Amino acid sequence: MSLDNFKTNIGEWLQGTGPDADLVISSRVRLARNLANSPFTSVSTEDQSKAVSERIETALQRLDGGLPLHVMELEKKDVVERQVLVERHLVSHDLATGSGSRLVAFDEAESFSVMGNEEDHLRLQVMKSGYQLEEAWSQMCPLERSLEEDLQFAFHSKYGYLTACPTNVGTGLRASVMLHLPAMVITGQIEEMTRAATKIHLAVRGLFGEGTEAQGDFFQMSNQRTLGLSEEQVLENIASVLPNIIVYERKLRDELLERRRERIEDRIGRAFGILSHARVITSKEALERLSLVRLGVAMGFLDDVSMNQINRMFLHSQPGHLQSLVGEPLTTEDRDRKRADLLRSILGDTSGEGFSSS
Repeated sequence: MSLDNFKTNIGEWLQGTGPDADLVISSRVRLARNLANSPFTSVSTEDQSKAVSERIETALQRLDGGLPLHVMELEKKDVVERQVLVERHLVSHDLATGSGSRLVAFDEAESFSVMGNEEDHLRLQVMKSGYQLEEAWSQMCPLERSLEEDLQFAFHSKYGYLTACPTNVGTGLRASVMLHLPAMVITGQIEEMTRAATKIHLAVRGLFGEGTEAQGDFFQMSNQRTLGLSEEQVLENIASVLPNIIVYERKLRDELLERRRERIEDRIGRAFGILSHARVITSKEALERLSLVRLGVAMGFLDDVSMNQINRMFLHSQPGHLQSLVGEPLTTEDRDRKRADLLRSILGDTSGEGFSSS
């Protein structure tokens, strides 16, 4: 599979078709695994890392169930290509910027992803559109079982699966949802939600997970504990709070319409106008404006713009994708101009139209 396919396609998780996809952009489950009798990635030699990569690739070729995965050797990809993979959440930032033998394998729909020689030997990932954590986990189980038949995983009878970072020991499971919560941000309720999630051992982070800040009202919520809990308990912990977050965000949106309709319409309209006419726009501002336009689509203010279009703009306006679309590295200034060109070309046809207010 060529990265050229990324210029026109977006993954299944960004299609905006899953349950509650206006608030829950995607659901993800990720497993950390290491090969028994092989040194962890942090202390392995180049030859040992290469041997691990080869074993993983061989196991992927033997997968049961006929799941076709495209394998890429990351050390052979340039900086822009690796950045594109990060922006599509197919690889982590650490894997993209690492050194030595490392790989990623993913399917056509970008629902399945297998990372080799990241912090752990293996990171298995399944992503779904909307709120579908249970469905993602049900698809993960056969993938992990099939790979475990070929690759013996490091496991301790007391501690569970052994991982490079102690916070992943046990199940090695990270379950997360990517949320769009503009009403909580606008009304100042987002900190209260974050505190409530922290009390039940859930972490709330930025768009690209650990170590990133929230931008454009997008957040990732995931479990913090893996040791002493079963996989089902991890999922149940998120399920115990997420429906309340969805209900509360919807309630706040209704209150905004009832009490501050003119102001919220103005903010959304201004964001739409800037995206439709700007000649220069930064990545941060684009994300903030797209967040408001996304809210406008969900509230029914924008008839001629779909959630799929918004998600596509959100992805393709990021630095790696912009440079991939142009076909060459760009300076920050050039990216800001090309980003504005891209957004204008998509929204320009509906500029002045499609904004319905009553």
